[in-house]
Amino acid sequence: MNALTLPDVAAQISRQALPLDWVGMCGIALPVLIGGHRLQAMADAGVSLDDHEARGIHMSRLYLALETLETTELSPTSLHRILRQFLDSHEGSSHAASLTVHTDLLLKRPALISPLAGWKRYPVSIEASLKNAMFHVELRIQIPYSSTCPCSAALARQLIQQQFVNDFANKTLEHAEILAWLGSPNGIVATPHSQRSTATLTLRLNKEIEDLPFQSFIDAAEEALGTAVQTAVKRADEQAFALANGQNLMFCEDAARRLTTALAKPSLINALSVRVVHAESLHAHDAVAESSWTRGAS
Repeated sequence: MNALTLPDVAAQISRQALPLDWVGMCGIALPVLIGGHRLQAMADAGVSLDDHEARGIHMSRLYLALETLETTELSPTSLHRILRQFLDSHEGSSHAASLTVHTDLLLKRPALISPLAGWKRYPVSIEASLKNAMFHVELRIQIPYSSTCPCSAALARQLIQQQFVNDFANKTLEHAEILAWLGSPNGIVATPHSQRSTATLTLRLNKEIEDLPFQSFIDAAEEALGTAVQTAVKRADEQAFALANGQNLMFCEDAARRLTTALAKPSLINALSVRVVHAESLHAHDAVAESSWTRGAS
């Protein structure tokens, strides 16, 4: 008996002639190499379907092109090569391709005072696109940090002042007594509210960049914010963190401006967008600020 040729249904003519902006797969599980570390990732891969008569694309060709990511460092060069392979495998039917990789970076971060260190997770995405020979790579990074409200700090200080007046009115001030008061519950009768906050950065890389500079941007962002969340700590580290928060009061507007100023680096990126979310401990809603920067814009 003669072997039958397997049907290629995707090559059939569509009954409804209409081009499609994007066709592909989302949530593809695969390992990737970033900075020499093998990470678990999820990928979204696809191409445009410009041949309005073609019924579909060959998704298996996209899937197989991703195999090189298991052994090749993820970089603008490797991403461009894969997108070029996407289009070459759909020559005549597609002119645009995209690949987005979602993963978590694990960076070991030292404690503020003690010799302890621990791992911190940073969700990141790499989005690469190739359309009409124009190639772009964007990085998206989520960075957690702590923020203390300047308004609540001022209100707390006022209450502490009032408590001091109440406790020491018409009394001779003695150094030892004041020092003891400061260490008592009355000495901290009110505290400002702090919140776990998140900065989401989207950075479009310059064409000349040959790697994915995640850590340099994370380091710059955490330095600008001043109160990155901690991992392993001792009491001395917790005290240092409390001091840092008390000396680093910021609204979400302050955080967005700090990040935009610190990260707008024309030598590395063409564009930047910043979104900060302060998960309020006072309100049931969040405080949010956004900012953007484009190289060459006035």
